Amino acid sequence: MTHPMEPPKQGLYDPAFERDACGVAFVADLQARKSHDIVKKALEALVNLDHRGACGCETNTGDGAGILLQMPHKFLERETAKAGLKLPAYGEYGVGMLFLPPDAAARAACEAIVEKAVLDEGQKLLGWRTVPTSNATLGPTAKAGEPKVRQVFIGRAAGLTDAAAFERKLFVIRRRAENAVKASAIPQRGLFYVPSLSHKTIVYK
Repeated sequence: MTHPMEPPKQGLYDPAFERDACGVAFVADLQARKSHDIVKKALEALVNLDHRGACGCETNTGDGAGILLQMPHKFLERETAKAGLKLPAYGEYGVGMLFLPPDAAARAACEAIVEKAVLDEGQKLLGWRTVPTSNATLGPTAKAGEPKVRQVFIGRAAGLTDAAAFERKLFVIRRRAENAVKASAIPQRGLFYVPSLSHKTIVYK
């Protein structure tokens, strides 16, 4: 059933495909050039979106909005080197952005499940990186549910030459890990969440 305010079906438009999209901004370079300026403008747009889908009762607790980026290979290569991790060439690895329990034992159990899923799918575990965060501006409700943010780096198996097949493998790894954590008895397992796991894009929230 269409909304009375929607225009009628015409040409390529069909009101049946209408979806709500509160607070979405899109910034891109028409020549597909990566730059810090695009990220800067995206963050500026994000700050100016007062309502992005849900607002909390506190002015400093919101909906956990974020940005989707092309894989920032040079940045990740530099940052992971600080932790002694050497990344392969762009496209030869995937990055998972993970929200994990703050409890160290629960977090280690979740990470072990992720690592098992990687190995079970025949891919290579390259290592982990803790993402620097700041909760200085968060309200008490947000702080109460604040996860530990970590990135997992997954190398493409030598025999997997097709990029699309690698992306599908990463999706399967994500779903296996999510289902295994959900079915486990790990305390704080409800704080496990995977915003992204891809070799092409990454989500910072």
